[in-house]
Formats: sequence, structure tokens, C-alpha cells
Amino acid sequence: MTTTPNFPAMPASSDPMPTVQAPRGLHVITWGCQMNVYDSARMADVLRPLGYGPVERPEDADMVILNTCHIRERATEKVFSELGRLRKIRDERIGNGQDRTIIAVAGCVAQAEGEVILSRAPYVDLVLGPQTYHKLPEMVARAARAGGAVIETDFPVEQKFDFLPTDAAPQTQGNLTAFLTIQEGCDKFCSFCVVPYTRGAETSRPVASVLAEARRMAESGVREITLLGQNVNAYHGDDGKGGSATLAELVEQLAQIPGLGRIRYMTSHPRDVDQSLIDAHRDNPALMPFLHLPVQSGSDRILKAMNRGHTADEYRESVRKLREARPDLALSSDFIVGHPGETEEDFEATMQLVRDIGFAMAYSFKYSSRPGTPAAGQPMQVPEDVKDRRLAELQALLREQQDAFNADMVGTVQEILVTNRGRKHGQIAGRSPYLQPVHFDGPDHLIGSTVKVAITTRRTNSLGGTLIRETASAC
Repeated sequence: MTTTPNFPAMPASSDPMPTVQAPRGLHVITWGCQMNVYDSARMADVLRPLGYGPVERPEDADMVILNTCHIRERATEKVFSELGRLRKIRDERIGNGQDRTIIAVAGCVAQAEGEVILSRAPYVDLVLGPQTYHKLPEMVARAARAGGAVIETDFPVEQKFDFLPTDAAPQTQGNLTAFLTIQEGCDKFCSFCVVPYTRGAETSRPVASVLAEARRMAESGVREITLLGQNVNAYHGDDGKGGSATLAELVEQLAQIPGLGRIRYMTSHPRDVDQSLIDAHRDNPALMPFLHLPVQSGSDRILKAMNRGHTADEYRESVRKLREARPDLALSSDFIVGHPGETEEDFEATMQLVRDIGFAMAYSFKYSSRPGTPAAGQPMQVPEDVKDRRLAELQALLREQQDAFNADMVGTVQEILVTNRGRKHGQIAGRSPYLQPVHFDGPDHLIGSTVKVAITTRRTNSLGGTLIRETASAC
């Protein structure tokens, strides 16, 4: 079973991995972004041939994997706190005469702090970076033979995707939405970001590999996929013809898969918004009109200090072209306040960009120093109280825009992918093209269909509506 504590990301599928009877129990705890959710599902895949199947509680697990994220402040200490809890669970299992639980730490904290983890928590059995989880079966065997910890944090020459099982991932069974990683790593080296050091250089999966997994997902019932990558719009996968495909070309092929009615992608970088992608938003109806395009700051001076490689006006121009191509396009973004050297004028430039663009959703954070990143050692660190004030002001503006966007939905008719029953009797729920949860009365047999819904109500974090019954159709 995978548990996913709160993290700053767009909504994932709400359906859990199914619990199955297996000789060995596996429990995965996932922190971080959607890519970590995908990675956790694939780790379950590679362990299945060893007899591991998902269980709901770590107390019932023969193996617990803590899949970590290094983006947030104090990520390492959070890991050690959780490891202390897992150690107690393992000791209790041993005291009850059960087999010793294997404890594994995976993901970006493992990549960055592998040796520290083994030094501070010598009871951990496996430490593996995000590029090496295809080696999990081998690591388990090595740990069993040697009786000690095994660490794999080197960046392998081979791509992990070439070694993953080719059957359907647990996350796709019974789910109508799913994540699909197509690109990993980053060559941008933003001043505040650890990704280039934990995920490595940009690499893209071959088109054939992506299409094969997407077909398996569609065959298992998935109707909407979100393509994932640290810089997903920098995708350049092998096209099987001696060249490489762009993201727009990949989306065109994905849209031809029967049953796959909706395609999204994240996270994008403004530098990689090219004309082919803009045209895809205009021409491909499967590509949803909702784009996550992080800008981080509206100040050119801070953007340069961040090494973002674009200006605020270049971002504005990309948005203009996208909206010209797809007038109903809505935007989400990421913002960081308090980057070293940020002045009040810089912060006001960010606020002005938000006013100019208008966002349907956004994620905003205080700058936090990540060891090993260029910004960590920069002078002119912004005081915490100043960061707090700026973040509150920014979030208030962003919330105002989100509320206005949701309010504008009232009176419109939206195509809703029905994903599950609602909380109330006779109610079903789904997601709009803009990822908004929508609740309305309707029969259960519509789950898995795309239906037209007249939006009647705006709630704090969702919409309510009325089903237009005659328009129900398969997605």
C-alpha cells in the first residue's frame, strides 16, 4: 500500500493501490511530487516477482519503503523522525515472533544523504536513489546474503525504464487517472534547486516505451494520464526512426490510443515552451486546457540570480501565445519569495506579474536553503519575518484569483470525467478540464464516463453542478 502525506502538487488519483494477498507484505510511504507517486508504484512492480504485495499498515509489512523528497526544508530530519517510528514497529514485530521488517529509504533524500542515513540509522537495510529502484530485487538479495546495509546512489549508465516490468502498474488497476513519467533530471541548475544533484541530467524515455505503458494503462481503464518530468516539455525521446520526438509529437501519438481521452503534463519550464507545443494546445482536443508553468519570480533581477534563463516579459509573451492559441487555457504556477537578495521592489514585480497574468491555481513557498545549491551560500539572505509577510501577501492575491476563477465557472457547462462516488447518497464526483473537483447527483454507472455538467455552485475547494443526462458518453 502507498500512503502519500500532503505535498505541493496537483491532485493525484484518489484511488489507492489495491491490497492483494501475497507471501510478503509491502508498505510504501511516499513524500514529494507526482513523480515520487509514480516511482512508488514502479517500486511495487519490481518487487512483485519476489512475492511482495501491498498492505495497508507498516505494522503488517515485511518491507517498508520510505520514498523521500528533498525539496522542502528540514527534509532530512523528517526522514529520521519517520525512521525512528519504523524502527519501533520492526522491534515490536520481532518481539512478537514475526519476521524482521526490511526498511528501505528511497528517493532524493537517499540520493543526497545516503551515507548520513546509514551513519545515523544503521538499522536501515537499503538506501537507493531515484535512478536505481530497478535494482531493488538485486539489493534485497544482496542484503539477505551479506546481512548488512546496501546502498545504491550512483547514477547508472543504463536507464531504469529499460529494466522495469512490462505488466500494468498497480496504480493503474481500477484507476481512471494515472501518472506516467516520460522525462527525468534537469540541466537548468536553478540556484535554489537540488534536482540536478539528486535526479541527474535530463534524460527522456523512448517514444515506444511511453506508448507501451500508456496502452497498458488505457487497457486497464485509465482515461486520463498526466505526463511527468522535472522539465517535461524538454522531452526528446528516441522516436525509433533515428531521431527524437518533441513533447508535442508524443502527445499526438498518445491521443490516438483508444480510451485515452485526456492528456496533461507537468512540470514545464518556460524556456522550453516552443511553437510546436503551443500549436498542440490549439489543435489537440485531448490536451487539457490547464498548464502548470512555474515562473518563481516576477523580477528580472531575481530571475537572473535564480539562473532561470528567461525574463518576466518573456514569460508573459509565452503566456500570451498560449492563450492566443487556446483562449480557454488556464494557468498554474510556482512562486518563491525571499530568495537571497530579494528587495521590496523585486517582490512587487512578482505581485505585478501575478496581477498581469491571472492564475487559476498556484503554489507559493518561502525560500529555504538547500545544502549544495548555489543560493545556499549567497549573501543578503532575507529575514524570516520578511519572508513570512511577503508570502502571506502573495498567497492572499493568488487565493483571490483562484476564487474568482472558480466563481467564473458557475453558469458554464463543463465536461467532467466521473471518477468516483460522492460523499452523499446518490452523488458522484469527477474532475473538470481544469482539475477542479466537481460533485453532482447521478448514477454510479457513469463512473469512467465523461459527462456534461452545468456548474451551479462554487465551494471553497470544489464545484457543484447538475448533470445534463442526455450527453453522457464514454471518454
